[in-house]
Amino acid sequence: MRDFRQKHYKTSISEKEVWHLGLTIRKPEIIAIARREGKVTVEGLVEHFGVTPQTIRRDLAELADSGELERVHGGAILPSTTVNIGYNERRKINQASKVDIARACAKKIPNDCAIFLNIGTTTEAVAAELLNHEGLLVVTNNINIANILSVSDQIDVILTGGQLRRSDGGLIGDLAKNTIDQFRFDYAIIGCSALRQNGDLMDFDMQEVSVSKTIIRQSDHVILVADNSKFDRKAPAFVASMQNISTIVTDKAMPPECSAQCDVSGTNIVYSQN
Repeated sequence: MRDFRQKHYKTSISEKEVWHLGLTIRKPEIIAIARREGKVTVEGLVEHFGVTPQTIRRDLAELADSGELERVHGGAILPSTTVNIGYNERRKINQASKVDIARACAKKIPNDCAIFLNIGTTTEAVAAELLNHEGLLVVTNNINIANILSVSDQIDVILTGGQLRRSDGGLIGDLAKNTIDQFRFDYAIIGCSALRQNGDLMDFDMQEVSVSKTIIRQSDHVILVADNSKFDRKAPAFVASMQNISTIVTDKAMPPECSAQCDVSGTNIVYSQN
């Protein structure tokens, strides 16, 4: 009987099966962290789950093979595609960092000036931080920003008009561009979907890109607000080079090549943690 049992029944599960069971438990949380932070690191996940680096690397390799994450040096990011992450998911990525970036950006904006705020979850955070400013004229193609600023009687708000992008409340198209062309802005505060190593700003929607180029052309100072998740992302459409950006406000050290390009372009780097 003992020989029969040993032949026909497993007395223990294999190491691979143990790992698969662990990944099943860890996977939802790894994906959730990637969506919230924009990136996961081997070091951070080792500390979070209390497992070995080898286990986490194996987890990330499996999630990359299944297309749920994309491997980068030291960790993984949400997979890059030609389609942007949904608005509600973008709002959740690096929320705390976006608030810090917004506060640092708002400190750069004086009272009594004309500014443009474009589409983006970080620019929306900036709008909330501008509520204590006075004498602002804010032009925006973002319905969410108009709603945020509508509670202040010290800020005049103008919506550009244009085709409504229902996914995020953005206004795009020729009407938006034509409205922007009627103004000259002291400051434009813009975002981007991705920031390449060479300092190029990239995005997904060609109509939004066209509007962003008009904003940059009509502004004396252009401030880019971008959290570190944009350093690892990819997007297909070119918006502008770093030469067009006066200041970038971000939360963590920029990639060396991008930082060097800022030096060449005379772009001021402001870190929200300072």
